[in-house]
Amino acid sequence: MFRWLLLFILVVPALEIGIFVWAGGYIGPWWLILFIIFTGVLGAWLAKQQGMETIRKAQESMRMGYPPQETIFDGICILIGGVVLLTPGFITDAIGFLLLVPVTRKPFKRMLQQLVRKWIESGKFTVYRR
Repeated sequence: MFRWLLLFILVVPALEIGIFVWAGGYIGPWWLILFIIFTGVLGAWLAKQQGMETIRKAQESMRMGYPPQETIFDGICILIGGVVLLTPGFITDAIGFLLLVPVTRKPFKRMLQQLVRKWIESGKFTVYRR
């Protein structure tokens, strides 16, 4: 997993710079800056809206006596999506928006659940219960 993270940290910024140079030459630097600001503001609004909805769902399920399992994974995806949207770039914005929109978040949430399940089964992650 560390290899993938290292690859992500090295390759994505290089791709983002290349896309910025290309897009800046195609649409102009001022439009590019406005687009970056627009996606940041839209992403912050969407992250706040989805985060508040997830908190409401978690509170509702706990009020009914159920553990908020699904909403925890939703919250993790929303948090990651919001953080990724803070970094300027087209690739990171696409990933961030995919993690924030409920319909496109489901595959990522499933992958995260499988990863956590794998960690629990291998002993890398321990869940303590009272």
